Amino acid sequence: MNKHQAIYATNTNVVTIRGDDAFDADGNPVTYDETAVQAYIDAHAYIAKRQAEYPPFTDYLDGIAKGDQAQINKYIADCQAVKAKYPK
Repeated sequence: MNKHQAIYATNTNVVTIRGDDAFDADGNPVTYDETAVQAYIDAHAYIAKRQAEYPPFTDYLDGIAKGDQAQINKYIADCQAVKAKYPK
């Protein structure tokens, strides 16, 4: 989650961002709440952390292709461990 994504998410009238300046569809400046934007970023930080630590999905697919239930179960357990480490 980056600042621009958070600005878009917290201000539905923003259509363009240049630097830290936001604009509506008519090109008018839009004032946004920096505190709300940072709170949104903080609240969604778990997403990037989870993505960085999830095992590759190919491990799961490989287990399915081989019919290896132990490999499938390990993949699921590894994903659950990441979810527990970085809760919503």
